[in-house]
Amino acid sequence: MNRVIATEIIIRQIKNKQVKYQALADAIGRSLVWTTLALHGQAVMEKHEAEKIGELLDLDAEIIASLQEIPDRGSLDQMPPKDPTQYRFYELLLVYGTTLKAIINEQFGDGIMSAIDFTMDISKVENPAGDRVKVVMEGKFLPFKKW
Repeated sequence: MNRVIATEIIIRQIKNKQVKYQALADAIGRSLVWTTLALHGQAVMEKHEAEKIGELLDLDAEIIASLQEIPDRGSLDQMPPKDPTQYRFYELLLVYGTTLKAIINEQFGDGIMSAIDFTMDISKVENPAGDRVKVVMEGKFLPFKKW
């Protein structure tokens, strides 16, 4: 089955069953961010993980198999993104991108932060002036190779 179509069905089932991503992450013993990434078609699940998700969401064998396939990564159809939440992250890069690069290069040298050897956590920080979103990203530093 086409991974995009399978992802649409998975997301629909999550909404229909009113299951939280955290509950699905807990069920397979993975992080909230990684599980949500996989359910949105951007990461590969192990067979036992896909089968557990299939059981919880009443997915057929073809959709369960799609969770185990290597995806075509990159889920944004439009740049800049039109969704306001996604646009804010794009805007963050527009404003802070050169600063992030300068600090990473100053502290580590000529290289980049990996998005492959990478973890991310998203949490809610309660604040009387309005709750805040906390995003923590950690990626391995990859120096540019000279040859």
